[in-house]
Amino acid sequence: MVNQREKAKAEFRRMMVVIVIIAVAMVIGALAWLHSQSQLTLHMVIASVLGVFFSVVLGTGLFALAFFSDKSGHDTNVTNASRRHNASASPDAAGRAPDGPRSTEDRHTPPG
Repeated sequence: MVNQREKAKAEFRRMMVVIVIIAVAMVIGALAWLHSQSQLTLHMVIASVLGVFFSVVLGTGLFALAFFSDKSGHDTNVTNASRRHNASASPDAAGRAPDGPRSTEDRHTPPG
């Protein structure tokens, strides 16, 4: 399990390096396109650099974290823990969960 997490961390670092390189390329592309359309101002450059760079890093970085979570075994740990929790909340003699209604009809019928 530890070896699997170390491999996942190394792959995540590699992905982040590639993501940052792609983000820089996107910034350069955006600035080149903006320059071809009109004259660049300082505020336009700052806004474009920050907006494009952080949008690309945030969007792709969150996907990379989802892959990291899966490959490192974190998802398996959570799934196993929730299965144990659901098994301990077994139905009572009437067939309903400890705090829930028996059927969907009970949910819509007012009490009393």
